[in-house]
Amino acid sequence: MKKLFTSTPSRICLFGEHQDYLGLEVVAAAINLRFYAEAVPREDSLIHLHLSGEDIEVEEVIDLSKPIEYKHERDYLKSVMNVLRRKGYPLHQGYDIVMHSEIPIGKGMSSSTTMIIVLIKVLLEMMEHPDKDNSELIARLGFEAEVAEFNEPGGMMDHYASAVGGLVHLTFNPDETVVRKIHNTIPGSFILFDSLQDKNTTKVLADAKTPVLEALDQLKVYGIQSVRDFVEDESNLKYLSHLDERRRNKLSASIDNYRILKEGLALLESKEFSPEKLGTLLKQHHANLRDGLEISTPIIEQILETAYANGALGGKINGSGGGGCCYVYAYDKDCEKIVAAVQALGYPGLIIKQDTGVRKDKEEVL
Repeated sequence: MKKLFTSTPSRICLFGEHQDYLGLEVVAAAINLRFYAEAVPREDSLIHLHLSGEDIEVEEVIDLSKPIEYKHERDYLKSVMNVLRRKGYPLHQGYDIVMHSEIPIGKGMSSSTTMIIVLIKVLLEMMEHPDKDNSELIARLGFEAEVAEFNEPGGMMDHYASAVGGLVHLTFNPDETVVRKIHNTIPGSFILFDSLQDKNTTKVLADAKTPVLEALDQLKVYGIQSVRDFVEDESNLKYLSHLDERRRNKLSASIDNYRILKEGLALLESKEFSPEKLGTLLKQHHANLRDGLEISTPIIEQILETAYANGALGGKINGSGGGGCCYVYAYDKDCEKIVAAVQALGYPGLIIKQDTGVRKDKEEVL
């Protein structure tokens, strides 16, 4: 009998926030806040799950010998089982699984995604299935279990960023997601701050996504197919005048953020990396998220401005927005001062670094 230990990272989105569901691109970095799972086999067909984390304690028993029915919205622990079975994985044996998150829950740090990714990983490891080492496949399975299964409005960024790990450039084409690792480590550190504001991820996503999709649909008569059309040919910007103010503002923000992503990607791949330039681009990205997509909050603005006043080079909201977390980028020498200044306002901060993707941490023979 064996006991397996697995984990997967949270992520920060550097560039491309609210772009994945538009079929565009994202640059994200896995960070050293992780979701852990450990499992041992049982003699029956019951999955006993114990989940703990920040202000959460959940017990769940799933009987694999019966049809698995959802009892509430976003019943993710059960949807993982259903998706794996539907894909033909031999999920018959029961397991005792203990899961623990050091990732803030409901704060835009992909806690639900990482829970799903690490659960898929530990199940595939226990089955000794060859797919256990296929991080991109695990990401796709995670997307199906979290988003497609419940017809939710989210994209695939979190799943790929967590499963693949490191610094990644993701291109979301209609037929496939192209994953390209960026083999650089960003110097300095990021500091993650919790605004202590709860957020409604589904509502925020829909409010930001729907107007942009509607705007693009209205402009199809002018040959517009994608946000890319405005960046690749700036003469197309004249068509924005045909939109009402709300849709025009949100689409304009998405267009500028795609331009910023291209500039940021070139910077991250350059041999002449500039921390100051990265900070400036992060600030520009956040300004579009705040003013165009309207997903920031007064508290997040206060956190960012305080951090800038104490040496941070740039920063932005992280995740869907409407509360949750934000982060700043800084030289290592300034991090403690920045954390102290923001924490004096009452908002906790944590210095973070890049990390690897979903992994098996260790195995014990019982």
